[in-house]
This record gives sequence, C-alpha cells and structure tokens, in this order.
Amino acid sequence: MFTDPKGPITSFEWGKFQINDKTHSADGVGVGKDICMINGVVSAWQARKGHRLKPHMVDSALVPGVSILVIGNGVNGRLRVTKKTRQRINLAGIEKLIIERTPTACRIYNNLARDGKQVALLAHGTC
Repeated sequence: MFTDPKGPITSFEWGKFQINDKTHSADGVGVGKDICMINGVVSAWQARKGHRLKPHMVDSALVPGVSILVIGNGVNGRLRVTKKTRQRINLAGIEKLIIERTPTACRIYNNLARDGKQVALLAHGTC
C-alpha cells in the first residue's frame, strides 16, 4: 500500500506500520495498529474507538510546538472527523489539518517531517 525507504515511515500495509526499523501492528507488535507520531516519536493511539473521531480522541497530538496535524482515516477512509473535533484542533492552535486515507497520510507525514516541519500524525491502521 505504501513504501518509502527514506522514512521515517518506511512501509504501511493493512494493520501494520514499519517505522524507524520497528514494526507496529494489529498482531500486538510494537504500539499496535493505531499510532500517534509526533516529530518522529511513535506511541499508541489508545483514545481512538469506533469510526467517529470525537474531540478527546485527538488530545495526544495537540502538544506545544506541533503546527500541522495529519490524520490517517483508515485504508478505506472509514474514520470520520466530526465538526466538533475539527473545532478542537483549530482552537488548540494547529495551523493546518490534513485528513487522508492512511497510506496517503503516511506519505504526507514523511514529506513534512523530512522538510523539518513540526508535524503530528494520528493514523488508523485498518478500515
């Protein structure tokens, strides 16, 4: 679905991310199939439940210094970002919000990170 040898996300396929030579997957490896990545640091996106992204579910990415938030809304784009969630992101000072299917979101995150941007990624690894 997605490969980029330059990284930091070197590959993504259904439920599995390869980031900085570490695997994160739905099989319980690494932090799991839903990730939060801020300036190259990966953690589990534990707040994501269901397919409607509620305001509190983005809090882990709303940290000082992040100006761009990329949301990977799943392989098939099933994760919906509510109006209230978009408002919360805006009120937190995020200058740019990008919502794409997860393979495209990974590519965008990589490009922005390599350009030295202060970027966070929230990515749903399945549907």
